[in-house]
Amino acid sequence: MLKRRKPTVYLGADHAAFILKEDLRKHLLRTGYKVVDMGAFDDSPSDYPDFIIPAVEAAMASAGRGVAIVLGGSGIGECIAANKVRGAQAALAYDRYTARMSREHNNANVLCLGARTASGKSAQAKRLVRLWLETPFSGATRHRRRLKKISKYEKST
Repeated sequence: MLKRRKPTVYLGADHAAFILKEDLRKHLLRTGYKVVDMGAFDDSPSDYPDFIIPAVEAAMASAGRGVAIVLGGSGIGECIAANKVRGAQAALAYDRYTARMSREHNNANVLCLGARTASGKSAQAKRLVRLWLETPFSGATRHRRRLKKISKYEKST
């Protein structure tokens, strides 16, 4: 069986998710991932686009060798910002099902989590991140067809 290479993980968070980002950063490093921390670097009030957009841009510029995990209070604004970056397929996950499906069916390359939600508890977030990172895209024809339609639209705008 061919072992998949671990992607570089680009992290971005606002002040509301700083502590969770730090927990995930340490966890990812311990489990053998290369991590690029794009901030926030403390819990001072901040604006999530300042950290989310650069993290996602860096992941998209990595030619498929990187993914982004972005965090905020709810994860919603972060997901909206992430999806503005060309090539990003960001998904807000809040349980095992949404984390798995975002990869298996949607080939998401950005995971969005909310630090002030149930998925933001450190142990739960670590489980979701692991599941998300380890779940491959199914490659099923119907999923490829749907993603191709989205990509075609994105290129036309």
